[in-house]
Amino acid sequence: MADARRQLRSGTVVLGGMGLLAAALTACSSDPDKRCVDRDSYTAAKGYQVVSDKNCTSAKSAVDADYYYGGKKKAGWVSGGSFTKPRSGSGSSSGGGHSVKRGGFGGGHDSSGG
Repeated sequence: MADARRQLRSGTVVLGGMGLLAAALTACSSDPDKRCVDRDSYTAAKGYQVVSDKNCTSAKSAVDADYYYGGKKKAGWVSGGSFTKPRSGSGSSSGGGHSVKRGGFGGGHDSSGG
């Protein structure tokens, strides 16, 4: 009986630890992918040139730098993202700005009463 209890406890600890690990990984993945880029370097074929982060944090930067969110990085260039920081926890990167509206008890305006 003691062995069964010990196994149950260790299983609970493992499952609890897995839950904490999943929560930590989810929190890390929700951070927006941002890169410091030179705004003046844009080309249609490559996108924006990625520069050192110190260009985005220093007021005395030699380039017009800003953070660029999302997109795909290839050979020091990034494209397909946006300069607009995504809202945390939005769950979508489309930026459509549409919200889901759900009816409450009794339906919406379209329902016929009676």
